[in-house]
Amino acid sequence: MSAQSVDQLKSIFRGELIQPGDTAYESARRVYNGMINKCPRLIARCADVADVRAAVRFGADNEMLTAIRGGGHNGAGLGICDDGLVIDLSHMKGIRVNPSDKTVRVEAGCVWTDVDHATHAFGLATPSGVISTTGVAGLTLGGGIGHLARRYGLTIDNLLSVDVVLADGSFVTASSRENTDLFWALRGGGGNFGVVTSFKFRLHPISTVQFGPTFWSLEEAATVLRGYRDFIKKAPEHVSGFFAFLTVPPAPMFPAHLHFKKVCGIIWCCTGTPEQTEQATRPMRSVGHALLDHIGPVPFPAVQSSFDGLYVPGLQWYWRADNFTELSDEAIARHVEHGSKLPTMHSTMHLYPVNGAPQRVGRSDTAYSFREALFAEVIVGVDPDPANNEKITGWCKSYWEALHPFSAGGAYVNFMMEEGQERVQATYRENYDRLVAIKRRYDPNNFFRVNQNIQPDAVAKRSARSGSPGDGPPVS
Repeated sequence: MSAQSVDQLKSIFRGELIQPGDTAYESARRVYNGMINKCPRLIARCADVADVRAAVRFGADNEMLTAIRGGGHNGAGLGICDDGLVIDLSHMKGIRVNPSDKTVRVEAGCVWTDVDHATHAFGLATPSGVISTTGVAGLTLGGGIGHLARRYGLTIDNLLSVDVVLADGSFVTASSRENTDLFWALRGGGGNFGVVTSFKFRLHPISTVQFGPTFWSLEEAATVLRGYRDFIKKAPEHVSGFFAFLTVPPAPMFPAHLHFKKVCGIIWCCTGTPEQTEQATRPMRSVGHALLDHIGPVPFPAVQSSFDGLYVPGLQWYWRADNFTELSDEAIARHVEHGSKLPTMHSTMHLYPVNGAPQRVGRSDTAYSFREALFAEVIVGVDPDPANNEKITGWCKSYWEALHPFSAGGAYVNFMMEEGQERVQATYRENYDRLVAIKRRYDPNNFFRVNQNIQPDAVAKRSARSGSPGDGPPVS
């Protein structure tokens, strides 16, 4: 990358080009996970699609390692790279809600709080995640698991079309009617196939939901997990609630005697009426002796942002994840053993229920393959202090290794670190070969490779396609 080539890019670029030594460089290279510390040679902060096309061509012409950044939440830090180019979409914030046909068009620099703000004015929402500062692009392209999944499906199940800049700088639209193979791949295949510059989503009539926690002591964790496993299989789809091991934060909303206490709990988010929610959740909330039990009406944007203050940008994060089709009593015993040893206040384990609407989509209908899963598990070691990195990483790894033999053999890609090619193949299973063929067509030189990479010359191994528990070697 020469100064002359940068000057040529600058002459056609409406956004901001940021290099080491520039005032904005240090802030521009920081991502959500404070454990990630990478230094790109150039950050191209795009103003529009024309900028994206120019940046892609620049990266290809200069044979630069190129990362695509949306909201920057990716746990593995795959929106940034060392000594390469970052195409930063964070200033592309356009949103247009169409209330007549219940859709929204969202540019790729938006985070979910931007979308929630725009759609809530019309009493509408689309399924997303659980933290409002998460980027729309990254969450969507990986699948999209969150509060509304059981009733309305994953985020990709509500995706109607996308605009994409391909590896050669060309621009296409993909949907169920055009470039259908690309549209299939982008629904779960991550950033492997191009830079998605905008998304069109279906909206649903969501305004106020029934939200709140039920907490139990750790002594009751095994009983609660067994009850939750059986309860969520039969619960009406308007009921959702993820199970967690957590430390109660010292927030005013929680009684002072619970502050810093390690507990297990369910965080409820239900889309039925208060009466429907009470009737449907009471059997689970009556299990054991709850330390705290409260569900009440909350505007959906407030639900989405309820964890933002606890999980602020810049904390140290280490993630591990798996999908589960069942939760045996032995697996529950291991959860209790490791979940009871939370190493720091911010560290946690979540079991997200993904039965219901997501299971009505076939496992080969989108790149996201684990449609038969009951839970998506994520184990996260989190702390503000880098001095505790070894502690949170070690706990996370040991917890994951204890539960992985009981898993379905692959993870939700948005919850993965850089764990190796066999792990990627195990996640996509029999869909991997089709993804390779589509990658070969749209990105034969693997320009888009700073991701959970689908290699255009890869051949999936039979063991990885099978999705059997324990596929692949231990990962670090």
